[in-house]
Amino acid sequence: MSTSPADLSARLLHWYDRHHRTMPWRVPPDQRKAGVRPDPYRVWLSEVMLQQTTVAAVRDYFQRFTARWPTVSALAAAPDAEVMAEWAGLGYYARARNLLKCARAVAQDHGGQFPGSRDALLSLPGIGPYTAAAIAAIAFDEAATVVDGNVERVMARLRLVETPLPQAKAELTTCAAELTPALGPGDYAQAVMDLGATICTPRNPACSLCPWTEDCAARRAGVQASLPRKSPKPAKPIRHGTLWLVTRRDGAVLLEERPAKGLLGGMAGFPTTGWDGSDLPAPLAADWQDRGEVRHTFTHFHLILTVLAAQSDGNPDRGQFTPRSAFSPAALPTVMRKAWDLAILPQPG
Repeated sequence: MSTSPADLSARLLHWYDRHHRTMPWRVPPDQRKAGVRPDPYRVWLSEVMLQQTTVAAVRDYFQRFTARWPTVSALAAAPDAEVMAEWAGLGYYARARNLLKCARAVAQDHGGQFPGSRDALLSLPGIGPYTAAAIAAIAFDEAATVVDGNVERVMARLRLVETPLPQAKAELTTCAAELTPALGPGDYAQAVMDLGATICTPRNPACSLCPWTEDCAARRAGVQASLPRKSPKPAKPIRHGTLWLVTRRDGAVLLEERPAKGLLGGMAGFPTTGWDGSDLPAPLAADWQDRGEVRHTFTHFHLILTVLAAQSDGNPDRGQFTPRSAFSPAALPTVMRKAWDLAILPQPG
């Protein structure tokens, strides 16, 4: 069966009109047809948050961010520590640092307005090809080709691309570009991502509900569930380290700010050593109690931290004591929260 790209795109857009997902950053298709334009700030913020993260995990973060910083200029003026604290739990903290860099570049160099083309967006800090294409298409209706993991999966099945990822990326991008319409590229980009997220899922795709089921080469060959193929990933190495968790008798907690660059850059956390290339002594002399281990997985490695806890009123060589009233475990990176939960240090008194 041979169907023109224009017909395929039109059929998908018709499906999207009826089955689009409702998201707090999205302008639904009926409102777009009525002339409502998406806010580029909200599109950009959602795309950055959604990298390596699920829609379900992002919703509450997005609502809090936009309530606290409703414009890119408001975010640009926010203190780094407050933004990093709001980001805690989303992971991949380099995204939060780049978020601030980008917001400040838009505020300072572009009058608080995002540039309206993919090429211009690529000049901003932290915006790569995917994010630039997504903002250009969704916010500005540029016919930019948007390719994320959902789109790769849909294209691999629709066109029966059996070359494994990541080698197949260029071919899958070409397939996606052929289907991107000049009219309505923003809705089309969201439609194909929705198709991958809700119908053409990694396991057990719901082919009977798919608007492209009769055109899908992989379905006709009976191999849709096995695509896209992926080259085997090397096993992640395991790193080990030590974390020191100190409280004073008044309940204050010892925290230090990590270096701006590197893992958990700019985040507040408990003093550690070993796992990040450092070789540092304990922050002070104390009667350390071994509370066990916490495990956490980063993008490129698994981490095992031995947690040593103590109560001490001494003067630390690293970090500063934060009053318990100003300390919030929820503002810590996930691995630090795990250490706090493991230690279960009692309240004073």
